Amino acid sequence: MSALVASLLALSACGGGSTSTTTNTETSSSTSTADVLCSYASNVFNTSASVNATSTANWSCSGGKRFLTANGLPDHDVGVFPNANNPNAIAVQKVSASSSLTPTATSTVTILGGPRGDTGHVLNGVKIDASTAGSCDNSGASCSLIGNSGNWSIEALGQSAFNFGVDSSHAHVQPGGAYHYHGMPEGFINKLGKGMAMTLIGWAADGFPIYARYGYTAPTDAKSALKVVQGSYRLKATPGANRPATSLYAMGTFAQDYEYVAGLGDLDECNGRTGVTPEFPQGTYHYFATDSYPYLQRCVKGKI
Repeated sequence: MSALVASLLALSACGGGSTSTTTNTETSSSTSTADVLCSYASNVFNTSASVNATSTANWSCSGGKRFLTANGLPDHDVGVFPNANNPNAIAVQKVSASSSLTPTATSTVTILGGPRGDTGHVLNGVKIDASTAGSCDNSGASCSLIGNSGNWSIEALGQSAFNFGVDSSHAHVQPGGAYHYHGMPEGFINKLGKGMAMTLIGWAADGFPIYARYGYTAPTDAKSALKVVQGSYRLKATPGANRPATSLYAMGTFAQDYEYVAGLGDLDECNGRTGVTPEFPQGTYHYFATDSYPYLQRCVKGKI
């Protein structure tokens, strides 16, 4: 079943419709998040030349839901946009999202991202969208960073064949002006200033929290040492059938080059696990931003 999930995760970068599949993962009971960051608000003038405007994000909780309204502008230093590899300027967005205050982990994996809906948002209101619209045909002679017209989905990070113009926060800008993260949101994490700590940075579309980089060595023991959490994906030993030659594009260039291996790292196929966190001492399912593939979750395990 993990091979099927990995294939669906790769397909999610190609602009298909909303997709879900059932895995053999264990279900868990609902977790209330009603007492956590329900009044988080940010109003920060961003002096970066590519923004030069006020970033706003407001989170609230009512009626069993967590709500976000934001303008999508980052609240930390950003790179230069447009740039030679990303021709788009950052622009104000109308961000409106909601999720359950009592998320429930299930055995269903729901693939999100791009046209299927955002997988989540960082607390500053900037969306998480780890996949790209870039692709290549089977020959590798025809590749584009937009359009999803080829069979092989190009990764934004972890490869050197294509440059998506991402900044030091592993983010860039979509044609409509939406700044978004493909990987660890370093600028926002540095702004929080927590150092080596288990740091809540956002909420996934299913209502579960998202943490950055560090987690407990023993997931159920808050007294255990912190460690850099690792995803459970690896490069395939053999390239996929009809893949462009590795002499043209090294393994890791495409989403389909990776496979999920249960237990290889610390996390499941959606870059999550169940355990205790500072905000949830009794334990909850939660996601991680990681330095290893898939960097940010590309699917969710809770009910949508």
